[in-house]
Amino acid sequence: MKYRQLGKSDLNVSEISLGSWLTYSGGVERQKAEACVHQALDVGINLLDTANVYGRGASEAFLGEVLQGIDRSRYILATKVYFPMSDQDRGLSASQIRKQIDASLQRLRTDYVDLYQCHRYDVNTPLEETMAALTEVVQQGKARYIGFSEWQPAQIQAALDLPNVERFVSSQPQYSMLWRQPESEVFPLCAANGIGQIVWSPLAQGVLTGKYRPGAAPPQDSRAANDKMNGFMQDLSSDRILNAVQDLKPIAQQLNISMAQLALAWILRDQRVSSAIVGASRPEQVIDNAAATEVDLEEAILAEIDRILASTVPYATAQS
Repeated sequence: MKYRQLGKSDLNVSEISLGSWLTYSGGVERQKAEACVHQALDVGINLLDTANVYGRGASEAFLGEVLQGIDRSRYILATKVYFPMSDQDRGLSASQIRKQIDASLQRLRTDYVDLYQCHRYDVNTPLEETMAALTEVVQQGKARYIGFSEWQPAQIQAALDLPNVERFVSSQPQYSMLWRQPESEVFPLCAANGIGQIVWSPLAQGVLTGKYRPGAAPPQDSRAANDKMNGFMQDLSSDRILNAVQDLKPIAQQLNISMAQLALAWILRDQRVSSAIVGASRPEQVIDNAAATEVDLEEAILAEIDRILASTVPYATAQS
């Protein structure tokens, strides 16, 4: 495993990180989920990403249990706040941030998280209030650093312009061969201000593994066939996209790597990306994904990928 510095923080995060969005909040059987976490640590993955809303606390509670007895220095723990935890509990107000960080720490069975992230931007709370509360969380030692997910460039800049508040060190956008929107504005703005990228859905919900074929039913053991995990896949499952992905297979075969490794190596070609978050339902998926850190793609390969996807993914433009 290789590691990269996360923005201006002193966190050296594994290039591949383990997420728990859909998998460890009920989508994957408990024993397999535990095996995936242990396998991740064994192959050198040190960044574990979760959120309070994943399973309404279930994912955090799961990680809190599984990580008991493991040296805290072996992993970097990241969680998030914003989405509803009840009819009354939501958003990024000071009271919510104070309440939710304490609840997250209790579920995670730890005194602090390494990274506390705003899961989205809260238009109903003054940014000054949110940033002051996050600063308080860091000053109290409950989080080492702060980050955000899916903020617009103007929102990021507004936070950067505030005086006397904690600075963001991470951004968590959706990013893959099939979804390149952050390249145009978010990546450059963040790079200029010491903010690293921890990208989610680098395999496009599994579509870039090549397992889904145009006109065919999804494999029974896949995310697309699981009603608990397939709610975000409709935009990525058109025959147009699936055909293009199939055309990438000869490249992976030529390099003697898996399709997942090709997609992740493509992500890691950009040094502005600190880590790519993967989900896994089986330990062997963790091993395969982690191996992408050893793959370097030559310029000719990158150009061929762009050629194949040119009619499907206009560059630096979000497409569904």
